[in-house]
Amino acid sequence: MFIRYFVELAIPPDRVEGVLLATPARWLPGLARIAATRGEGLLAEVGIGPLGPRLGVPVTVELGDPVRFPGKMLLPMTWEPVKGGGLFPSLDADLELGPLGPERTQLAISGRYQPPLGRVGRAVDRGLLHRVAEATVKDFLDRVAEAIQTRVDAAAPRSERPLVPHSGVPGRERR
Repeated sequence: MFIRYFVELAIPPDRVEGVLLATPARWLPGLARIAATRGEGLLAEVGIGPLGPRLGVPVTVELGDPVRFPGKMLLPMTWEPVKGGGLFPSLDADLELGPLGPERTQLAISGRYQPPLGRVGRAVDRGLLHRVAEATVKDFLDRVAEAIQTRVDAAAPRSERPLVPHSGVPGRERR
């Protein structure tokens, strides 16, 4: 099954690429685990799997070398449940970024997965699991975008940081 989701960032493409490629193995797998745990919760809410607190879905994420094309950059990744991953399929995907002008970037994930459980899994996927997969991928990419924004903001000179309210008093914003 094919899956795709994208977000737009009000950050120049070169800055997004710099943040994304700066030690992604340190932070992307953790975001995948959080998104997979949310997906597990969604499965339970629709009656597949146990209800209750989530301890986290054990997944491994492997990242390939970035591939640059004119107008875009791809970061290949594989997202796999560890043994006993149940209804979570493996995902072969690319994180893709491309310019939307000089100051905006489209960050996307495009991938393919094979539903578990063979023919029965494919039927359930068509009826329900694909929406859970879409929600899980969306959650992951939204978290990646937020992490990139946070890293860009933290690296910006103080004078370029957005103003944030300070102590709720109008006119007392701080950077």
